[in-house]
Amino acid sequence: MAVAGPSPTGSLPRLRFFLFVLTIFLTATADEAVAAAGSGGLSIGINYGQIADNLPSPSRVSWLLQSMQVNKVKLYDADPNVLSAFLGTGVEFVVGIGNENVSAMTDPAAAQAWVQHYVVPYHNLPISTTTTTRRTRMITCVTVGNEVFKGNDTSLKASLVPAMRSVYGALAAAGLQGQVNVTTAHSLDIMGSSYPPSAGAFRPDAAPYMTQLLDFLSTTNSPFLINCYPFFAYRDDPKGVPLEYVLFQPNAGVTDPNTGLNYDNMLYAQVDSVYAAIQALGGQYAGVDVKISETGWPSMGDPDETGATPEYAGVYIGNLLRRIEAKQGTPRRPSVPIDVYVFALFNENLKPGPASERNYGLFYPDGTPVYNVGLRGYLPPVEDSDGTRKVIHLFALIAMASITLILS
Repeated sequence: MAVAGPSPTGSLPRLRFFLFVLTIFLTATADEAVAAAGSGGLSIGINYGQIADNLPSPSRVSWLLQSMQVNKVKLYDADPNVLSAFLGTGVEFVVGIGNENVSAMTDPAAAQAWVQHYVVPYHNLPISTTTTTRRTRMITCVTVGNEVFKGNDTSLKASLVPAMRSVYGALAAAGLQGQVNVTTAHSLDIMGSSYPPSAGAFRPDAAPYMTQLLDFLSTTNSPFLINCYPFFAYRDDPKGVPLEYVLFQPNAGVTDPNTGLNYDNMLYAQVDSVYAAIQALGGQYAGVDVKISETGWPSMGDPDETGATPEYAGVYIGNLLRRIEAKQGTPRRPSVPIDVYVFALFNENLKPGPASERNYGLFYPDGTPVYNVGLRGYLPPVEDSDGTRKVIHLFALIAMASITLILS
């Protein structure tokens, strides 16, 4: 008795079922990618500056950062357009209050209004995937002012800590005490001495303010933020500062004569000098963590800006990324992984100052890397932040329909 072979059309139901499952899988994969940033990704954060007139929309930037698996972003304001574009992504933000608004924040009512408008709407948000729904805080820190002690505005300096107290009080009133830190970022020129690292000390004119600030930071368990740029040291003295020392390349390093600790790179020496300066003001501040709120290397500069090249920028950022992903600490605190926000995401063509100021970006505005350090991302050509998922879904549907038509 002959056994009939399978009909050519008998496999169509199974094929259609397979393609249907594939469609669901691809759609789910895109949905999972949206939440991936909040569940893992790179350990490093990125500064997202916007002093430019040619940057992609926040919704497109959202996809770029998610595709890079970046889950920590620092802003210099609290732009609702940016924050809204990242809703549901799991990306965590440091938001800022500009120097021009610091004095106003000393008024508790003004601070409360600011917190209600810029922080509360972005807290305890649901993030849903195909399998789970969880809640996350979108804003983890508020910086009050930026490099306040770099200038000569004594009124601004005197207003800083009172403004921070008001903002913290407003967060506490909103039930966010202990969930959102309040701090401020400093330029390294706040240091009167940074070498050797163990002799680090704040400038005499800044020390009285630092005591008030550290009292606040230690009480609220908030970090001390410092902007560190080894590039400046090399630019100003290329003959006296070894290039290998500032680029994290192999070198003999520098040994601190007071502690015996060896430093093979300038960035870690700068951070430990800040720790020493904090300790010099009192042992009660030993629990204050130092975090790097900015560091980077320009890919281009003026003729007198030695070292501003894409090659050196790539080496600096690439070697820094490797150390951060290895959860490396400084010689003074080897068991505490250093926390870094790279400056910056994009080149910003409207920034004032020397050419280097406009060329710190990892990416050009069109999403192409300025130099290769292994950070690859996708900047969608559409404005819809959900566009990539829709494209994947549409592609799967077209593929299923096309194959079905061919075989039917």
